[in-house]
Parts: sequence; C-alpha cells; structure tokens
Amino acid sequence: MIDLATVRAFLEAEHLELGPRAHAFGERELARHAAQDDDEAVRRRAREICRLLGEGGWLASVARQDFRSCCVIREVLAFHSPLADAMFALQALGSTPIALAGDDAQRRRWLDGAVRGETIAAFAMTEPQAGSDVSAMRSTAVREGDVYVLNGTKTFISNAGIADFYLLFALTDPAAGTRGMSAFLLPADTPGFRFVRPLVMADPHPLGEIALEDCRLPVSARVGEEGEGFKLGLATLDRLRPTVGAAACGMAGRALHEALEHALTREQFGQRLADFQITQEKLGRMSTDLAAARLLVYRAAWERDGGEARTDVQAAMAKSFATETAQTIVDDAVQILGGRGVLADHPVDRLYRSVRALRIYEGATEIQRLIIARHLIDGRIDDGSAA
Repeated sequence: MIDLATVRAFLEAEHLELGPRAHAFGERELARHAAQDDDEAVRRRAREICRLLGEGGWLASVARQDFRSCCVIREVLAFHSPLADAMFALQALGSTPIALAGDDAQRRRWLDGAVRGETIAAFAMTEPQAGSDVSAMRSTAVREGDVYVLNGTKTFISNAGIADFYLLFALTDPAAGTRGMSAFLLPADTPGFRFVRPLVMADPHPLGEIALEDCRLPVSARVGEEGEGFKLGLATLDRLRPTVGAAACGMAGRALHEALEHALTREQFGQRLADFQITQEKLGRMSTDLAAARLLVYRAAWERDGGEARTDVQAAMAKSFATETAQTIVDDAVQILGGRGVLADHPVDRLYRSVRALRIYEGATEIQRLIIARHLIDGRIDDGSAA
C-alpha cells in the first residue's frame, strides 16, 4: 500500500482518503487475477478492467481534471496491475481533449461513456514516421462541405482494435505543419476505418496499427477549432505526464515491497539477506529514490490542480525522473530476488517488462530533458544573463 503521508504537503483530505479505498479495490478486483500473456486474453481482460474502473467511479477524476486524484489512483493501480493502470491512462488520454475542448454533445456522447467505463477510448497521434517528431505527421483530413475525409495510418496505438472511439489527430492544412493539425472524434464503426494488426509487446498490452481510407466524419466530430489539434495534444500530455510518473512510482513501490519481503525471509550463509550491508544499501537507496520521485510527481500535479497556466517543466521533471528511477528500482529488486526475479510468473519480472515502456510513451525521457534544458536556456536569454 502506498504511503501518502510522504507527499501530504501536496494533497487535500480527499486525496488522502482516496488511497486506502483504491488499494482495497486493487486487492479485491486486481490482485487475485492471474496476469494474461496471450494477446486476445489481454484484450478481453482490458475490457473487463475498463468496466470495473467505470463501475467503481475511478474515472470520474478524469472528467473533473483532478490530477492529484489521477496520480493517487494510477500509483495504486500500477502497484497491483500494470494493465489496469494502462486502461486508466488510456481512458484519460482519450477523454482529456474532450474535457478541455469538446462541446456539450461530445461530452455527453463520449466523455460520459468513457468515465462510466461503457466505451473504451484511444489516443491516436503516432505514425510510422512521426513519433517524437509530430511535425512529420502525414494523416490528412480534407474538408468537403460539412464533412472531413480522413486518410492515413497510425501505429503504436494503445487500445487499437478494442477502442470504441479514437481521439485522432490529422492535418487539415498540411502546408502549415503543426499549425495545420486538428483533432477528431472517430467512432470505431466509421466506414473506411480499419484495424490493421495487433503489435504484441513483451509486456502484454492492447497495442496495434490502424488505417483510415476515405473516412468521412461530420464537422461536428472535430474537437476544438481547426488547426488547434497540436496545441490540444500538447495540453493533454502536459496534464497527464505527472500521472505517468505516478504509475512509475506504483511499479517501483511494488518492486521495493517484493524485494524487502524476500530479503526478510531468504537466508544465505546463515543469515537473512536483509542482514547483509550490501542489501541494506540497495534497499536504502531504492526507498530514498522512490520518495524523491514521488515528491516531484505530486508537486507537478499540485501545481496543475492549483491553476498554474503552464506546468510543462514540472511535468517533464516528474515524468523523466520517476520513470528512470523506477527502472533502476525494479532492476535492483531483480538483483535482490536473484533467480526468482527472472521467473516469468513473478511480479518483479512482470514489472521489469512493464516499467520499460513508461520511459518512452507520452514523450521519451530524452525529450523531457530537452524541455527542461530549453526552459533553462530561454530563461537565461530572457533575463539577459547569457549575453
């Protein structure tokens, strides 16, 4: 169970109360279920988890844009089930643009359904040649009267093949680059939409490729103004990046928990592993690094909830530090567990496979550090101190 007392300064009473409730949900609905390795089984379980999240009211914080609650929930879910955390994250990614810029009809049809767990969302931005470099996007949306005609391919799309709708980005003015990008709500049953194939990861996750072939959407399917898609996408990622850090903390916390339990019960050379100083050094470093990561995560969410106009630097620090730290903590846990830590059915081995993706999606660590560095450099230029 996560210790919210360590980040109490950034939380309100309702957040402190939320942690134990989320943990009870995890124990009841997630911990007792065996992890799935087959892609089809994972997709079935993902739908079931989405329903459970909706029925339990856990997605309401997404509609409220309460990011500290999102962080608490993601940290607990990731502790119990990386797949459950992923489903929460994907509902948030697909829904946040609607919460930020959607009209009343879009909110009623798509946002409310996603929050109730009745519809599954996907966020479709990445393309074969456009990952971190979003300006390389080639998907187009050509307006013809009161409809847009969409064409293109998206890849590495989480929930591809099981999503009921896609929050999809395409160019309405290719000559304008990112300034010509718009966002659309694409129902999965739209003629011309095609689920091309699943992309199977080492860590089971519903991932895949989709194609758009003359998909016709009404103008009412556009989210926000034409040409505002890039800005909307960045605003969404800026808000949700601290929650990725929270998920990393949840995985790291579970790894630390498993390592400590093993160290306290495993005997080597006549004494417990926990009695060896080298083990104590690892445990002490793991705990300290996790505490530091959590402080960065909840500070970023606190500033966003407090109404700060821009939290891109805080979000970048939280996401990059927490995910890199979690990778190290999980790796240390594998070392402490030894052979048990690399057995395919052990929680730490699954965490080892799960945590790696966090360092890439929603902006790779290297991109986050560029954001931080650019902030430093621009600050020096603006105040004239670099002259």
